[in-house]
Formats: sequence, C-alpha cells, structure tokens
Amino acid sequence: MFSELKFPVPWGHVAAKAWGPLEGRPVLCLHGWLDNANTFDKLIPLLPRDCYYVAMDFSGHGLSSHRPAGSPYHFLDYVSDVRRVVAALQWRRFTLMGHSMGGAVAGMFCFLYPEMVDKLILLESLGFLLAPEDTDAWLKSKRMVIDRLLSLEAKQQTPKARSPKAALQRLLEANTHLTAEGGAILLQRGATETPTGLVYNRDMRVHTNRESFTVEQCVKLLLKIQDRVLIIVAQDGLLVPHKLDSRNHFVKALREAFESTLKEHIQLVEVPGSHFVHLNKPEVVSGFISDFLTAQNARARL
Repeated sequence: MFSELKFPVPWGHVAAKAWGPLEGRPVLCLHGWLDNANTFDKLIPLLPRDCYYVAMDFSGHGLSSHRPAGSPYHFLDYVSDVRRVVAALQWRRFTLMGHSMGGAVAGMFCFLYPEMVDKLILLESLGFLLAPEDTDAWLKSKRMVIDRLLSLEAKQQTPKARSPKAALQRLLEANTHLTAEGGAILLQRGATETPTGLVYNRDMRVHTNRESFTVEQCVKLLLKIQDRVLIIVAQDGLLVPHKLDSRNHFVKALREAFESTLKEHIQLVEVPGSHFVHLNKPEVVSGFISDFLTAQNARARL
C-alpha cells in the first residue's frame, strides 16, 4: 500500500507517493528523465519494511506541475525540487536512491548537501552528467536547449491524444529497455485520460540541460563521500564499457576510476538486465539494495 503526497511550490505542486511507516528511516527515490515515481512500484515492496520511502515526480513529470511559461528546465532545478521536498518533509538526514537522470540529480544533491545524505544508491547511473570533452559539442548542446525552448513556444502545440494501446506503443518505441508491463506501470502516472484519448503528462519543454563535470572532478567529489555509495549497473544497460562506442569513452574512464582509485570507497555491482532492471526484474537488484540499507555501518558487505 502507498499514499499520495503533494508538496506546494510557487508554480503549483510537486507530487510524490510514499510507502512504509512514517517514522521509518527516510529514503527519497528519484526517477529518470521522462519517467515518474511509478518506476519504483515493483522494487520498493521488496525492500526493508522499516524504511519510509518517498518517490517524487520531478517538475514537468508524472503528476507534478509544469514550470511556468517561458521557463526552461535546468538540471539544478531538479536538484531544487529535491531540496524543496526534503524541507517539506522536515528530513535532516536521509538516504537517496536515483535511477538514470535521477541518479545524477541525487549525486549533485549529495555533493551540495553532504551533511544531509547518509547513503547514496545509484541505479544505472554513475552519479554525474559528464561534460563533453569537445568544446564545440558543449556549445552546440547549450544552443540546442535555447533553440528547442523557443521553437516549442512558437508552435504552441496541443498535446497529442492517443489510444491506450498507441500511447503504450509509443512509450515502448522510445524506451527499448522497457517491458510492456513496465511501460504500462509508467503510463498509469505518466498520462491523463481525456475525451479524445490519453495525453502524456510530461512537459514538452523537459530536456536534459546538463550541469556537467570532468572525470577528474567526479573522482574528487566521490572521494568526499567515501563509504556511502552503492552503484548498480545492468549488463545490457547504458553503462557497460564494452558496449559503449567511442563517444562514451568518458563513462569507461569513470568506471575505471571507480574500480581503481575509488575501489575501497564505492561498491559497483553489475547485474543481468537492461536499463530498467529495477522495474522489469526488481528481484535482481533488491537484495543488494536491502543489504546496503540495513548494514549498520555505511558500507554494505556484498
């Protein structure tokens, strides 16, 4: 059983859902880009029952309000969403768990507010959005963010309505790592029924506007938090080195840093499955996460 939560913000509200006893050890769960809080629906029931889990929808996702007209979605805005929710919950210290982009948001929050986070769990995320090494590529990405926002504002398109079958099919086409069951779970919170069909809830302006780091900066930041990090990557996910092309060699470099410089501080676990392994096959990751959550010291023994 879970309960729905709403946290007021100046432009509306941030929505969330919660499981477990209110007095339990707090765990905040962050979803990936264009996903929503339902991404944790199958995982959380398999985790320790003495924790209080809150899975939030970032602004412009799920059941949360869209940001005001004319406002782009910067990466730090998602970090601000987390800070607002934590303030509303009156949590002083808690565990963060993030999937994909949610892991990068969790990582940034952890570096900005290290005193508030006791453990960090990253699912198919290395905790960072890494900077393009090519300056022209970096400039192009920034220009695209502005141009895309202005283009969307000029078009003023009405969100397209689809039949439930078509809405699910479109979601699965865009997320090849999702199963039909997982897609249906995300769609329950990610779309609204209208007289003409289902309309996706996500804000069309949502885009990954990076707050990025070099590999060297990542390593220095991770050294600061030491024994509080569990990273789970899927063998058929987005972060397996031998399956990455040359454009993603920074991910290989960062993983190599984890396995050498940071080997004593960060637990890196590789499991069978895809980018959505936590949703498609939660039993594959639940044991590692449960051990990490229940370990008396910050470092779980895997």
